[in-house]
Amino acid sequence: MYRFGILPIPGFALMSHAATTEPLRAANLLAGRVLYDVVHVAPTCEPVPSSGAAEVTPGASFDDDLALDYLFVVAGGDPAGYPGRPITPWLVRQARAGVVMGGVSGGPVILARAGLMRDRRMTVHWEYAAALAEVSPDLRIERTLFVIDRDRITCAGGIAPMDMMHALIASHHGAGFARAVSDWFMHTEIRPATGPQRASLVERVGTRVPAILDAVEAMEGNIADPLTLPHLARIARLSPRQLNRLFQQHLGETTQAHYRRLRLDRARNLLRNSALSLTEVALATGFGSSSHFSRAYRAEFGDPPSRYRSS
Repeated sequence: MYRFGILPIPGFALMSHAATTEPLRAANLLAGRVLYDVVHVAPTCEPVPSSGAAEVTPGASFDDDLALDYLFVVAGGDPAGYPGRPITPWLVRQARAGVVMGGVSGGPVILARAGLMRDRRMTVHWEYAAALAEVSPDLRIERTLFVIDRDRITCAGGIAPMDMMHALIASHHGAGFARAVSDWFMHTEIRPATGPQRASLVERVGTRVPAILDAVEAMEGNIADPLTLPHLARIARLSPRQLNRLFQQHLGETTQAHYRRLRLDRARNLLRNSALSLTEVALATGFGSSSHFSRAYRAEFGDPPSRYRSS
């Protein structure tokens, strides 16, 4: 029997929580015995609110002797802004005791803040990835569904924990039993750990024109140091005029207007999910000054970035 601890952080997403815990419950049910003992833990045993109407009442507190094999931190909302104490010291103690540490959705952010992801490959929900990479550039972040690196397990959240749990259950009890658990939830298409978190570029951009896709891929990879239109045109193997004509025809905006919107979307993400100053956000998204950034942001979204952050 394996003992799993689940540490829900206030504001956790119910989908991520259920996709983490329900496969363990189903495994016990299908096996007819307790394969996985699951306990919810928190600093105190007070109910922990989710992002919706539900809440979880922990069965144990940090003061209890839990003897865990695995511990998964499930977080959403603003994990970077959650107070480090008393969670960080407790997580460090669990890791030192040999517990396999896991993070789901925003949970990897909390593990990283505790210094528990050094020298480990990891993933995190794509919404938090840019902010985490900006404040901790030494982290080895991968844009995949989940990563198992020795005694660390990180997962992007949403329904991805079901794929992660399939892999864990298969490693414990064999692929056949793991398949039976997945079939219980009609989860018939098991995705590999390396699966993408987001829809393909074709689906996100809304076109299959190769030149546009090549240009947008280059844009997404160069947010902090924007490429010039001639540079993008060379990547797309067209002249700047031809590339602009394609963007206007298929996306209804110029090449540079699309690029600016991508950068501003990234800035909005950083404002929401990081403690970076406005100047740092401006530089991280390719704007030369905070005033230039503020003007562009207001033109795109209607309000200045300072008002968005304060709200």
